[in-house]
Amino acid sequence: MLLRAASILLLLACVLAPSAFAQTETEPPRVRVAVLDFGGTETGRRVSDRLAGALAAEGLKAVDRALSRDAARGAGYTGSLNLTLQEARDLGAAIDCDFLITGDAQTLRRSPSTGAVYFESYASIFVVSAHTGRLVMWDRPSREAATPEAAEKALLNEARALAALCRREIMRRQEDEEARRRMLESAHVNATIIEDAPEEGSAAAANFREPAPYRRLRPAYTDEAARAGAEATVDVSVEVGADGEVLRVEVVRWAGFGLDDAVVSIVRQMHFRPATRDGKPVPVRILMRYNFRPPKKTI
Repeated sequence: MLLRAASILLLLACVLAPSAFAQTETEPPRVRVAVLDFGGTETGRRVSDRLAGALAAEGLKAVDRALSRDAARGAGYTGSLNLTLQEARDLGAAIDCDFLITGDAQTLRRSPSTGAVYFESYASIFVVSAHTGRLVMWDRPSREAATPEAAEKALLNEARALAALCRREIMRRQEDEEARRRMLESAHVNATIIEDAPEEGSAAAANFREPAPYRRLRPAYTDEAARAGAEATVDVSVEVGADGEVLRVEVVRWAGFGLDDAVVSIVRQMHFRPATRDGKPVPVRILMRYNFRPPKKTI
């Protein structure tokens, strides 16, 4: 009787084991997110630590902070918040993550021209896809209080809500990237080949004339950038058709603070004298750069 019972149990174990293994095997891997240091201040350290914990509570897999820090340092990352797509991809590959979050956080003393002195704690946060290098989202929550401790505490209390926002944007971007990959694969067969503009002085530049905008419009320095005093560069890759119309604009060096969207919007409004090769109009891809600095204060 005991032998028969043991045989039944063994049979059940053999039947159930593949099912359990299949469930484990098909379970989707958790998204790996690396939270880097938010500058060298104590506020920056506490904000990044709190955010990393909140992201883990949201179900994301946080990469070990020390390992992320060492990998970023080994890749030559020094805290820039104005990366090219390639720089961001290289950084993500060095850390071995799906998304990385970097930024800057400080607590500052403010002395307004009227009213009492107060303290502001802020965090400039950049969520980046490690696979594409694109900026997924940016945010700059800030809190004010009569003391630095109170201002920082109010900012830290926003960590859970901020982590939830980051998670939503990360999951949405994952879906967008997969859809974009499928679209590019299906469109690749019939895609029109657009070449990069040749370097000046190269053999390919012979008998080639670059496209030129009839009127080069200047994007506005955004209110968000002004509040942060942001100084940054935005590079965009622009495909110009043989008719001089803008076909596609892609940000290849991002800055956040609404500056990327401002550049894309203004470039789409431009009309170009088309590029020509041997006197014939041709489609071409060019790089356009916009530098942003805070406007000088007038006295």
